[in-house]
Amino acid sequence: MKRTFRDWLIFFGLLADEAVAVGLVLFVLWAFDISIPIWTAVVLALALGGIAFVFHRSVIPSFHRKRVTGVEAMVGMSGQVIEPLNPVGVVRVKGEYWKAESENGEVPAGMTVEVSSVKGLVLRVRRRE
Repeated sequence: MKRTFRDWLIFFGLLADEAVAVGLVLFVLWAFDISIPIWTAVVLALALGGIAFVFHRSVIPSFHRKRVTGVEAMVGMSGQVIEPLNPVGVVRVKGEYWKAESENGEVPAGMTVEVSSVKGLVLRVRRRE
């Protein structure tokens, strides 16, 4: 998968956030006069940076995945007609009952339909071949 400029901008923004957190911790330690060896601070900073780098590298692909919740997830799902659609009735999609409107005429109970769009809380459906 090709990374976009936006992906890298988000990635470096998240890394900068981690760097600010590490810097803040080091500043608080210095302010309270708590001394730690410099090599310990460097090793911890590099370890946290490495962990953040690996974590964020693995997160970037999730920016491009299809959404699995909300209206975007409903489109394309199939369901079963519970109350006949002439043109409005009830369908069951993923175990939930929805008010639905048929795009292609009357659909009897028991038929399988596919969600083509969502308008408010009403699913627009068409017969599934």
